[in-house]
Amino acid sequence: MGALEVTDNVLPYISGEEEKIERETAKIFGSVSPGGGRLEPDGLNVRAACHRVAVIDGHTESVHVTLKRAADAGEAKRAMRSFSGLPQKLGLHLAPERPVIVRDEPDRPQPRLDRDAGNGMSVTVGRLRRGLTDNSLLFDVVGHNLVRGAAGASVLDAELLVRTGKLDELRESRPA
Repeated sequence: MGALEVTDNVLPYISGEEEKIERETAKIFGSVSPGGGRLEPDGLNVRAACHRVAVIDGHTESVHVTLKRAADAGEAKRAMRSFSGLPQKLGLHLAPERPVIVRDEPDRPQPRLDRDAGNGMSVTVGRLRRGLTDNSLLFDVVGHNLVRGAAGASVLDAELLVRTGKLDELRESRPA
């Protein structure tokens, strides 16, 4: 796609991206079947709309999530701010101290201002508020598509596999 197509424009469709987000999200929240090592996608109901915008780096998402119970924006902010995963607990080299940064300003997150949070390995959430129903939330997210995207996530995953000994397990489970 040429730069002139995007300059001063928003392209409302990117071939294959919406389907990829829907499919990959189900994989991320899926599980590995016992014994077979086969990935079983989660049955999440995900719908995506992708737009091409003239931004150097960073993906911005507007998220509407429906929960099983009533959702309180303050509670959601506290949960996101306090989130820490195994990479943080293990102090892995690429793991950001805070994987999710929550901003309270009404005009954040923005790719130019927030994509490099946590050396590009954190995501920034903002505009978190109640959705259309009592059990839904709306929020915006910015992440660095090159640093936190496939490359950074893959290296962090490799660090995690090595540190937890899972890489050796994977090697041992493969047929010779």
